Amino acid sequence: MRIWDGSEPWLITEYDDVRALLGDPRVSADATRAGYPISTVALRAAVQRNRPFMSMDDPEHAEYRRLLTGYFSVKRLERMRPRIQQTADRLLDEMLAQPIRAADLISAFALPLPSLVICELLGVPYAERDRFHRLAGTSISTVTSAEEAGMAAEELLGLIRAVVIERQAKPADDILSHLTQSGRLSVDEITGIGKILLMAGHETSANMISLGTALLLANPEQAAALRDDDDPSVVASAVEELLRFLTVVHHGRRRLAVADIEIGGVRIEAGEGLILAIETANRDPRAFPGDPDVLDIRRNARSHLAFAFGPHQCLGQTLARMELQVAYGTLFRRVPSLALATPVHELPFKHDMRIYGLHALPVTW
Repeated sequence: MRIWDGSEPWLITEYDDVRALLGDPRVSADATRAGYPISTVALRAAVQRNRPFMSMDDPEHAEYRRLLTGYFSVKRLERMRPRIQQTADRLLDEMLAQPIRAADLISAFALPLPSLVICELLGVPYAERDRFHRLAGTSISTVTSAEEAGMAAEELLGLIRAVVIERQAKPADDILSHLTQSGRLSVDEITGIGKILLMAGHETSANMISLGTALLLANPEQAAALRDDDDPSVVASAVEELLRFLTVVHHGRRRLAVADIEIGGVRIEAGEGLILAIETANRDPRAFPGDPDVLDIRRNARSHLAFAFGPHQCLGQTLARMELQVAYGTLFRRVPSLALATPVHELPFKHDMRIYGLHALPVTW
């Protein structure tokens, strides 16, 4: 296929092929390599200016990842579940206490919930949330110029750098403190890691909460099945199906072949770009029997690729699953009369962002 810069990478759409290439050592995630199919001009400029660790290959990538793994372990994150639940309940208390039975669910619930969680994990002050939401939005926009994205990225890095410097002098129990005390990274390296985690930690989960809620409200029988069953496995299953069905990263996983590869009866040569369309692979009927274009919260969808696969599989997937389980379960249990205030086709979808979602979700109850 031909992309914005005139280059012609391979578009890989079938589940088995996408999964195989995500784990193939002959495939590079290094976005600074010649031929890498970067998704926007702004992102190319950002990566060249400050390459994130997720755009590195092993062993360099693995070294950074090992420094963070402990903070994203299942055992550690499960200890956070009660606080996440308390936060969800408090946000809904505040929303339901309003005199008018209507709200934008994103500003009232979907965005502050994961933002509070990632700020606590990182050690970034939540008081700066409006600022980093604005800067993150500018950074992932597909219509932002390279200059605008660069300015937003520098401002966001400055915000995090100030926290890193403070944590050097006064460490706390958070990720940035842990990294500063490890003695293995520079301030700039820690700042870059903090930027990636801050953006990924709230943007994807917030979009999944809002988009998943809209999808469930547009499928009332599925919403009822989620709401009326007390079995926690039903909520967990619903989360996996929503992750599969929505797959909010709609620009695929970008990669570069660093050796010749034979796959799907096609020869891909070293130096050719790859776009691994996980959003399409997650609708492959051979991987997900039945009709994968129909939402079914009781489907066994755990093998989806929404968090990718292989060495670059999402580090925060356990946290994301927990946030979504708490968010959907609490929202539909506590607000059983929740309804869309705007028809689905009139909702303001994020066609202008690299991470799909909604700009607003007006609801009533």
